[in-house]
Amino acid sequence: MYDQLQSIEDRYEELGELLSDPAVISDTKRFMQLSKEEANTRETVEVYRRYKEVVQGIKDAEELLGENLDAELAELAKEELSDLKKEKEDLEEQIKILLLPKDLNDDKNIIMEIRGAAGGDEAALFAGDLFNMYQKYAESQGWKTEVMDANVTGIGGYKEVIMMITGDNVYSKLKYESGAHRVQRVPSTESQGRIHTSTATVVVMPEAEEVEVDIEDKDIRTDIYHASGAGGQHVNKTASAVRLTHLPTGIVVAMQDERSQLKNREKAMKILRARVYDQIQQEAQSAYDSERKSAVGTGDRSERIRTYNFPQNRVTDHRIGLTIQKLDQILAGKMDEIIDALIIYDQTEKLAEMQNGY
Repeated sequence: MYDQLQSIEDRYEELGELLSDPAVISDTKRFMQLSKEEANTRETVEVYRRYKEVVQGIKDAEELLGENLDAELAELAKEELSDLKKEKEDLEEQIKILLLPKDLNDDKNIIMEIRGAAGGDEAALFAGDLFNMYQKYAESQGWKTEVMDANVTGIGGYKEVIMMITGDNVYSKLKYESGAHRVQRVPSTESQGRIHTSTATVVVMPEAEEVEVDIEDKDIRTDIYHASGAGGQHVNKTASAVRLTHLPTGIVVAMQDERSQLKNREKAMKILRARVYDQIQQEAQSAYDSERKSAVGTGDRSERIRTYNFPQNRVTDHRIGLTIQKLDQILAGKMDEIIDALIIYDQTEKLAEMQNGY
């Protein structure tokens, strides 16, 4: 493990030299790649350097205790030794987590698709609640959101809404949100006050670069048609709407949000690329899960992952058995408690796998 840490530190120092090289600075693409690599290894290097300081401090304190010290100095040395040994244990745990295999998608932006599922209008309204929750959480993280496409219902909910969230490490925090979300509440349209159960589904996909998923022109069928608004209103006189079909997978993306055919195609291609990349990832996840169960279950998109119970102001994440009596705060975008718990659970399971020799 320590050989690995030393090689990471050596590479970090090499990156520092490269990033000050004029030839690298003038090559924007390479400079950004190396800057990202440096940022991704910085925490590991800082923890390792502190670990080395602590190990040396323990050695010095033990040597000091071997000398003839007066009682007061000996007591101070013992206290320092105890503190350093505790810090060494804490740093070793941090290092184990930092050395876990990295999810290559963690630092990516995402495309999130939210759909009303079982429950009609109430499911569409709940999809809207989830959409607002993720938007507010993104804002709290300093991320940017952009609605790519939306199918709004007459009462203000969403049959479907697709948005892109951009910022630092978006996928690392939101990747566990994929799955079926269930709501239990009295609908505003319900005169008898009965609690209804509805569901909405969330899919989180890492944004895919062109180099990561090879989609050839010959594999795409493009259909151009006239865009129309709700109920056929405001029919666009120019054929600006675009439908892309990826022939090898059968994945279809239609986009009519923009007035420009070119802009609609650009948006559609972003979503198509993400969906194709996501399908490749899901197939790989399924192969992995056939050997051992995924820690938090980010693979099965039909899995019911969370229940939002309004009468009791309660949110329960079924994968990790977490229940929080703060539904109102969570829907207001204060999701850190849930997301942090999911990350810690996943890390703990992966550590156990690693220690068991998987």
